[in-house]
Amino acid sequence: MMMRRQTGLLALLLLVCWLPAQAIITGELIMVRSDKTFPEAMLILQDAIKTQGYTLSRVQRVDIGLTMSGYPTDKYRIVFFGKTEQIHELTKKHPELIPYLPLKIAIFAEADETLLVTSDPAIFMDLYPDPRLHEVFHQWHEDIVNIMKKVQIPD
Repeated sequence: MMMRRQTGLLALLLLVCWLPAQAIITGELIMVRSDKTFPEAMLILQDAIKTQGYTLSRVQRVDIGLTMSGYPTDKYRIVFFGKTEQIHELTKKHPELIPYLPLKIAIFAEADETLLVTSDPAIFMDLYPDPRLHEVFHQWHEDIVNIMKKVQIPD
């Protein structure tokens, strides 16, 4: 199981290595490549999350496990964020959404660039037929694209 995760992560990393400098929306993932250094991109990301009206929940280091597994990276984080009241309301009415909340963006360094990757919340529309949830998923999609574009091309 651990080997499958590592292989999947490596495949994702290799895919992202060849991304052009624009937002890529695959139907399941949203990815951008920024020419900003990792620390600069991280600061812009956190600011963009707040500017978009979300609260930064936490930043989790992932690089420790990767380096222990032999992957040469020291700059890999997952940034968790959300709107507290919205998360509480949604998880009360739809507890099946709990595993997907708060929202998250993976950010990692690659040479002199920084890449950002997240699951596209629009995919949840296929799983949950409630039109009110579709509005939420669509808004999350739009907000995440805006957040990631600000990291890619800051104002």
